[in-house]
Amino acid sequence: MNRQVQCGVVGAFCVWLTVGCAPTGFKIMPIPVDRTLKEQELMRDPGWVSDKIALIDVDGVIVNRHSGRMFSEGEHPVSLLLEKLAAAQRDQAVKAVVLRINSPGGSVTASALMHEEITRFKKSGKPVVAMMMDVAASGGYYIACACDDIIAYPSTVTGSIGVIMQTVDLSGTLAKLGVSTDAITSGPRKDAGSPLRPMSAEDRALFQAVIDEMFHRFVDVVDEGRPDLSRERILELADGRIYTARQAHDAGLVDRIGNLRDAIKRAKKLAGIERARVVTYQRPLSWHPNIYAQAPGMQRNGASINLINLNWPSWLRPGEVQFMYLWSPG
Repeated sequence: MNRQVQCGVVGAFCVWLTVGCAPTGFKIMPIPVDRTLKEQELMRDPGWVSDKIALIDVDGVIVNRHSGRMFSEGEHPVSLLLEKLAAAQRDQAVKAVVLRINSPGGSVTASALMHEEITRFKKSGKPVVAMMMDVAASGGYYIACACDDIIAYPSTVTGSIGVIMQTVDLSGTLAKLGVSTDAITSGPRKDAGSPLRPMSAEDRALFQAVIDEMFHRFVDVVDEGRPDLSRERILELADGRIYTARQAHDAGLVDRIGNLRDAIKRAKKLAGIERARVVTYQRPLSWHPNIYAQAPGMQRNGASINLINLNWPSWLRPGEVQFMYLWSPG
């Protein structure tokens, strides 16, 4: 395709967008080759300040894969967290981290990996304060348990301690359509959980055993992170229900109720400093005007802001059964 044809195609596409979706705005910007995270200062205490508090976000569904979206490059959530923690660990001026969590949870493995990386980071001697925002449930609470202190916003929803494996049974619908299926397997349990046949009692018992083991691993994490709670009490609380901030505080699942500024103040106290600069890490060309801002293109709960999203949730896709630390009502 020559240059004139290319320009014509691009022009026609722009006209179609403008006419069909008006009013439409276009922003053309260069994409840097270097995608290394850059530090940006969000706030600072008065006077000359050298110490820093790093504000790091865990946002959306936690998965152990690249979460690209239509018209958006996306990120690998676990890799991104590790990259930001590494930047905070290398910088001697960073004295503590505020981990801002806004997540309903995600896959068992991704949640465990994030918890592991936060625990490893704390060996540097830099404290980590969890700041729960709208939702910090299931896997979101799992990773909060790795932090030195957990603060919930007054309207936070948290808890949902447990494991879910969501499946579908399409066999009835297929039968009505006159479609039959058959699987040739090496063993009777090889197609366990298939959406093409009803789940047998033996299959259910198999999956229940796996879920029970993962559940007790979750309880172990809460037990380690909340030493003032007995294991028996944690088991009482871990029936999958969600809690408000006040309920979670009364139950001992969080340390205190507060806001982001309270979390920064708590981080400074744990680090033994009085004044600090609050910094964050971002890709080039993104921008955070203050401590409450999100970078353009950030995704919440698997959805892309102002973009068409045709992705079906991965834990509901036939053939992609997953074990999840996830709160997903409806």
